[in-house]
Amino acid sequence: MRGWGRRVLSVSGFVLLLLLWHWGSARPGWNHFLFPAPLLVLRRMASLLSGGVLARHLSASLMRVFSGFGISVLVAFPMGIALALVPVFSLLARPLLNFARQIPPLAVVPLLILGLGIGEASRIAVVVMASFFPILLNAENGILHVDRRLLEVGKTLSFSRWALFRRIAFPAFFPYFFVGVRLALSYSWRSLIGAEIVAASSGIGYMIREAETLSRSDTIICGVLVLGCVGAFSDFLLATVSARLFPWSRSGEQAQGF
Repeated sequence: MRGWGRRVLSVSGFVLLLLLWHWGSARPGWNHFLFPAPLLVLRRMASLLSGGVLARHLSASLMRVFSGFGISVLVAFPMGIALALVPVFSLLARPLLNFARQIPPLAVVPLLILGLGIGEASRIAVVVMASFFPILLNAENGILHVDRRLLEVGKTLSFSRWALFRRIAFPAFFPYFFVGVRLALSYSWRSLIGAEIVAASSGIGYMIREAETLSRSDTIICGVLVLGCVGAFSDFLLATVSARLFPWSRSGEQAQGF
């Protein structure tokens, strides 16, 4: 299915959910305190936008997400390659990394606050912890899945090291790495909102926590909707850029179920 038919089908689920929400809110017995009608949520969203409240909180969350995510990419990418190619480093670091991978980032928020303070550093550190391992493991996995027979063929054809990487290793490695990047970006948002709910004075998570104390379920739903939209858009943008620059990566994404 291509063209407009595919686009219509991709949004039909959202339209159906919205219609069910609107229909249910008009039925007797609907819990309007917990789930206000869509029109009320839309009005609240417009109020948050016009007052600049939503923009302020969203900009704070975006800064934290992309700062932590960028740090994870810069650190986890070479470390994943080292795990795959340097046996001594793998033997030394793997047990520690496997141990650290089991610890939920929110479990160390109190320790991060004690060590780094209640400023931005502790929240960015939570994002780094959440996004680090998807990139690390998929970078390692991508290197391990490079077909050694193709590398041998390249050597037989007298390819230089750069040619081996550009023509053989990178095309095989990138789809795995890219899946890790997409997962890491999603985990970044999840962990950050938890950290902002626990300890923050700005951000979407803080806005949701403040709305809970004021019993404003419409604001909570607005925050949830914004998170879904921003996360989906950032993932779509990442996938679009990758598809333009590295067209072969699309088959790798589909094979991974994305």
